[in-house]
Amino acid sequence: MDVKIEESWKKHLGEEFSKPYFVNLTQLVRQEYLHGECYPPGRLIFNAFNLCPFDQVKVVIIGQDPYHEPGQAMGLSFSVPDGVPMPPSLVNIFKEIQMDLGTPMPPNGDLTRWARQGVLLLNATLTVRAHLANSHQALGWSQFTDAAIKAISANRDHVVFMLWGSYARSKKAFIDQTRHLVLESVHPSPLSANRGGWFGMHQFSRCNAWLEGLGMAPVKW
Repeated sequence: MDVKIEESWKKHLGEEFSKPYFVNLTQLVRQEYLHGECYPPGRLIFNAFNLCPFDQVKVVIIGQDPYHEPGQAMGLSFSVPDGVPMPPSLVNIFKEIQMDLGTPMPPNGDLTRWARQGVLLLNATLTVRAHLANSHQALGWSQFTDAAIKAISANRDHVVFMLWGSYARSKKAFIDQTRHLVLESVHPSPLSANRGGWFGMHQFSRCNAWLEGLGMAPVKW
């Protein structure tokens, strides 16, 4: 696995690449991709970082691991390429945006347009084996992505962190809440969202109001 990552991220995370855990992680991931179907495609593993440079991050949305069926994963949490049916969690995200902001449902689930506005769509684990959710969770990715969260918290100001579900909310310990806004809710998956705590939370309007109050452009969700 070649570590080809956007330059401003390399500045803040470059030390990670030489650490023993990352060297081991690289070897494990390479073996996984050589011996079976894994997602996303290798060139998209660091897509979230490459589309959203460190100095442009204003919102962080943390997912758990990539979609594990063919054609879905594109290196951005919750996002699927144009032409791929939207997974239920993404449908619920757009339903809430529609109720919160009046924005109509988009024609596809490609969230590249969010990333280009400064939304870091970060999965805690960046790869997965086909058809097996969380299959790469123990490889060591979380140490790397936790380092990314810590770097944002320590070196940026006024970032909105959206933590959906218990796994994402466990990352709150790495975030300096005197500098950043943390918005928490249940996960948007139907199992969690339909029990309450997802719909009607107005996270997207609250995020934009906070950004605008600091003189920043709101996100066009």
